[in-house]
Amino acid sequence: MEAIYKLKANEINTNLMETIKKLFVGKEITITVTSETDETTYLTMNPANEKHLLENMVAEPVVKFSGDEFKSYVEKFQE
Repeated sequence: MEAIYKLKANEINTNLMETIKKLFVGKEITITVTSETDETTYLTMNPANEKHLLENMVAEPVVKFSGDEFKSYVEKFQE
């Protein structure tokens, strides 16, 4: 059996430990603690990947419109 808990460090409490003990009663378990890497940080850790991402962001087409044009566009989807 495997259980994965994703939570913030301040959410760890005795209830969590008791729940784990009940789920795995009598069994040997391994507890591994890791922290999640922010997706943007992860993607830019490799310099070549960061360069590629930045180049693609710059190449994205820019669309400009007025507030009234935006309102009209949104209203089309609300019907």
